[in-house]
Amino acid sequence: MVRIRLRRVGSRNQVSWRIVATDRESPRDGRFLEILGSYNPRTKPSTVLVDEARLFHWMSHGAQPSDSVLKTLKRVGTWERWERFKQGEKQETLVQEAEAGLPTIDPRTRRDELAGQRSGKAPRAKKSSDRPKPTAKVEPAAVSPAPTVADSSEASGEPAPG
Repeated sequence: MVRIRLRRVGSRNQVSWRIVATDRESPRDGRFLEILGSYNPRTKPSTVLVDEARLFHWMSHGAQPSDSVLKTLKRVGTWERWERFKQGEKQETLVQEAEAGLPTIDPRTRRDELAGQRSGKAPRAKKSSDRPKPTAKVEPAAVSPAPTVADSSEASGEPAPG
């Protein structure tokens, strides 16, 4: 049985998904039959691109969408067009309607200009104060005189030579 489901692509913390037709027993990121579209949740609003002609082909041949794909298709209006296709509307008119309703790609999808910057916070202004900065005073260490031969003999209790 063929399923239409999401396949994870992208690196860590940069996730996006492909909508694929795959065998039901294949693993999530494993072998697939055909790429039908993509879903990028990182953009505002999230971007969903679907090749509806191929999606309708697979669904008319018995492919079942997963729950997450079904929610995504309902959100963008593809599921409504699928219901109308089952009622007998021509596929060409539905695909043209879908292409006319596609949103333009959000320019915030690529965020190269923001790389290395803090997101969501404005840089803090440094406070200037009138008082001078404290400086650490270094005091010289007390220097003790070096012991002499006479000093060492007095400490041992022996008479000093001489």
